[in-house]
Amino acid sequence: MTFGKVPLVLYRDGNDIRLALRGALASAADTERPGLERALAIIEAQCARSDGEVLAHWARSILDDAGIDAAREHVKAVAAVRKAVPDLSLLAANRLVTEVTAGR
Repeated sequence: MTFGKVPLVLYRDGNDIRLALRGALASAADTERPGLERALAIIEAQCARSDGEVLAHWARSILDDAGIDAAREHVKAVAAVRKAVPDLSLLAANRLVTEVTAGR
């Protein structure tokens, strides 16, 4: 039995990148350490974001690229998100746009 379209799947590989950076930092020369430490801090911050934050950021970037103000043009915003991911259900796209307009 099918209940509509497949939901949006979020794949996050930040932990693998974080582990690789930690490994590189462990054997890094003193001149490489500051750059690797900065990169690790950036990855740590990204890994700390919730799935909802990551999805809202993604949806916001789609809308920004399309020049759409989701608060004023909700229907156009939902259409733009669905255009970016054609298999995304109307309900899922609406939820993403609603989260963007709520400032999440």
